[in-house]
Amino acid sequence: MLSIKIINQSNNPLPAYESKAAAGLDLRAFIAQPIILKPLERKLIPTGLFIELPNGYEAQVRPRSGLALKRGLTVVNAPGTIDADYRGEIGVPMINLSNEYQTINNGDRIAQMIIAKHETIEWQMVEKIDETARGTSGFGSSGVN
Repeated sequence: MLSIKIINQSNNPLPAYESKAAAGLDLRAFIAQPIILKPLERKLIPTGLFIELPNGYEAQVRPRSGLALKRGLTVVNAPGTIDADYRGEIGVPMINLSNEYQTINNGDRIAQMIIAKHETIEWQMVEKIDETARGTSGFGSSGVN
C-alpha cells in the first residue's frame, strides 16, 4: 500500500474510500459559509488539504456521479490533475449544470480523488509511424453504440 503525506487544515475527516473496492477517495468542501452556485456558475471550492505525492504519481480529481446526476454539480476540468510537485491546497473547480441554484455546505462530499501511477516519456522523432487497421478513422468510426 502506498503511503502519502497529507496536511488537513479542515475540520473534516481525511479523504476516505466509501466502500471496500472503491477507487476514489471522497473530497469534502472546507468553507466558512455555504456557497451558492447559480445555474452555469463556476467556483473553486477549497478542501483544506495539502498532499505530497511521490514522483511518478498524480492525483486525479473527478466528479462524484451521484452529485452530478441528482444535483447537476460537477468538476469543470474533469479529471483535474494534481502533479507530484504541487504543494498548494487542493481546490475543486465546481460548476452547476442544473437549472436551479445549488448550495454547497462545509463538509459536503464534492468530488473524488484517485491516486494513479503515470509514465514520464521521451519523444522519439520519426518520419513515419506504424499503420493499423483503424488508421486515421476518428470520432464515431468504431460504431454508434
